Amino acid sequence: MARPRNEVRRLAILSAATHVIASQGIGAASTAVIAKGAGVSNGSLFTYFDTKTQLLNELYVELKSEMAQAATADLPPHATAREQVRHMWRHWARWATDNPAKRRVLAQLQVADEITAESHQQVAAASASIADLLERARVGGPVQDAALGFVLTLANALAEAAIDEMIRDPEHAAANADTAFEALWRVLAGAIPPTDT
Repeated sequence: MARPRNEVRRLAILSAATHVIASQGIGAASTAVIAKGAGVSNGSLFTYFDTKTQLLNELYVELKSEMAQAATADLPPHATAREQVRHMWRHWARWATDNPAKRRVLAQLQVADEITAESHQQVAAASASIADLLERARVGGPVQDAALGFVLTLANALAEAAIDEMIRDPEHAAANADTAFEALWRVLAGAIPPTDT
């Protein structure tokens, strides 16, 4: 008879995997080290995840979903597209700067060969509200005819560069976040509207 799975233990394993991957990289993150960090035996780890690949995929989906939820939390429903994108931008940047280890792990998992097409599809579904918002924001803009995946890649690249600078120069983090938002908005909409801060 299989032992019941404990959600607290599962989350502890994912948390330990995050810390180990952030500090050592995916290749060096053995299941034994992850299990030890979670306070479980290596055998217990495999009660929750059949393989290291499954663990990596579940971690990827978990972190991307958490980031998407943070970015769209309390999105004002009746605000303009610009105001909603600004809201999303601020929340996305706050999540990334508050969670540097998770951000480092996501950067590695995003390009890892172990991440399956199914996991990428789950992430796309979890990020649907972000995709919908960017779709509305780019109507009439310079990237209106570009593939949505390309627009998401541009937005992500700009966000990563901005967040790196915000972490490197915390004194000017707010100003740099605003500058990066204006750059994103110009990419999406093509025009500089009046300030709505």
